Parts: sequence; C-alpha cells; structure tokens
Amino acid sequence: MTVDTEVRPGRHAAVPPGSSGSLLRSTGDWARRAPLMPALVFMIIVTQLPFVVTIIASFMNWNAYYPDERGFAGIDNFRRVVTDVNTRHAILVTILLTAGVVLISLVFGLCVALLLDRKFRGRGLVRTMMITPFLIVPVAAALLWKHALYNPEYGLFNGLLKGIFGDSAPQPDWISNQPLWAVIFALVWQWTPFMMLILLAGLQSRPLDVIEAAGIDGASKWAIFRYMTMPHLRQYLELSALLGSIYVVQNFDAVFTITSGGLGTANLPYTIYQTFYTAHDYGRASAAGVIVVIGTIIIATFALRSVSTLFKEEGR
Repeated sequence: MTVDTEVRPGRHAAVPPGSSGSLLRSTGDWARRAPLMPALVFMIIVTQLPFVVTIIASFMNWNAYYPDERGFAGIDNFRRVVTDVNTRHAILVTILLTAGVVLISLVFGLCVALLLDRKFRGRGLVRTMMITPFLIVPVAAALLWKHALYNPEYGLFNGLLKGIFGDSAPQPDWISNQPLWAVIFALVWQWTPFMMLILLAGLQSRPLDVIEAAGIDGASKWAIFRYMTMPHLRQYLELSALLGSIYVVQNFDAVFTITSGGLGTANLPYTIYQTFYTAHDYGRASAAGVIVVIGTIIIATFALRSVSTLFKEEGR
C-alpha cells in the first residue's frame, strides 16, 4: 500500500502551523499591510481619540465658569440633555429640518435625473452645471442665499416680485417671516445635485431591453415608470435618503450663517455649539455630541446595509 504524496495542479498542499511556509506567508501578509499602518494610526489619532475624550468629558461635571466643581457626574449630563426644553426643541427642529431637506431634495433630484436621463445636445454640460451647487463651500452657499436671494432690500426674490408686480409688489423679509423654510430651501438647493447623481446612476442601470419590450407590448410611459422604474429605483432612493440624512442632521453652516440659530431654528449641532462656546459647559455639550454621534451611527448602519444589498444585486 503506497501513499500518494503528489500535489495535483490547482491545489495547495496544507502548510502545518509553525512551519517555515506558514511563517513566510505570515511575514508576507505583514509586508503587504505595513504600508497601511501610518494611515491607520493617523486615522485613529484624528478621529477616534477625540471621540474617546468626548465620551470621557460627557460623564464629567465640567463647566469653565465653575472650575472648583469639576468632577465625575455619571449620567447627569445625559439626563440634563434629554430633559432640557431647549434641547428637546433643538431635536424637533433637527428632525423637521432633516426630513424637509431630504424629502424635497429627493423629489427635485428625481425630476432632474429623469430629465438628464434623456439624450439631448449639451447633456454633459448641463449635468456638470447641475452638480455645481453641491461643490460650493457650505458657508459660501448660505451667504449667497442670505444676501443675494433673501435680502429684503436688494435680494433677487424681492427684485423679481418688484419686476413682475411693479412698485406695489410686496417686499417680504423672507428670513424673518419663514426662518426654518429659509434654511430648508438653501440646503435643498445644495443637496438636490447629490440626490440627482445617485438616482441618475440608478436610472442608467435599468435593463433597457426589458423596458423596450414593455413599450412594444403596449405599456404606457406612466405604467413603465410606476411598475418598472420606481421599483428599480427603490434602493437608490433609500440610499439617497439615508446618506442625505447623515449629513443634514449634522448641518451647522446654514443655521449659523442664515439665522444664527434664532427665530426657532437652532438644531442640535448649533445647540451644542452654544452650550460649548457660550455656556462653556463642556460636559453637557459632550453628552449632546455623543447622542448625535450615536444617532448618526444608527442611520449610517442602515445606509451601509442598503449599499451592501445594492452591490449584491448589481453583481448578480
């Protein structure tokens, strides 16, 4: 009886643990990973260490106005954040602001994506121009809307009203009359291109042969859109909404620049800013920041699940 020790092509012989082959393979793995170590260390220092410090500060009674009272506070900061009237109002404003911006941006982004999915002369230039608002610095975009559009004396909106209706046209103060909507529409203008890009990618991934076959069989354009296009775009819509929510819920620039948090527009990031830099209550501000991060992580988890599901279906 003989033992066949030949290794067939396409198969690898098992390498016993602790052997020289296993050691060489382990050394090769570390040689490939070593160049990534500086980037990993830098990322941990920049992102994780400040968050750890924030978590520690959230459990401390730390107010710059009362340095003698500094010490461990347990969950008192979290209790104060949850029970504070201003914080609860800021949470409500954050929900309304995020929901309004995401939903309106999705509708506008879908309409623009449907228009840009058609073939016409200059489509590439139009697509580039439509992306431009998303590339503008957020503070600059907020200043543009505050002064060039909303200003009651020389803003574009009141100028259009005066040009259409004459000297008798109303000249409303847009920010004072509708402060929250003023912030929402400024953010919608900036986030619609983001939604449009994702939805346009979804439209261009449709099986065109199936759509052409449905048209040949007599299906109307509305029926194709309702029963074929929208089900295909469902995951792209979910991904757009989740990613948009992650960023909009953390928005600070538009609120700070357009209304300075006044007129009932202070959201959670602005409230944290006020608590930290005005009240100098570092412990309570850190607790509110931890709550925001936890909420963002929950939303990001759903976003990652949508992305992984989307990639799995694209790979079939």
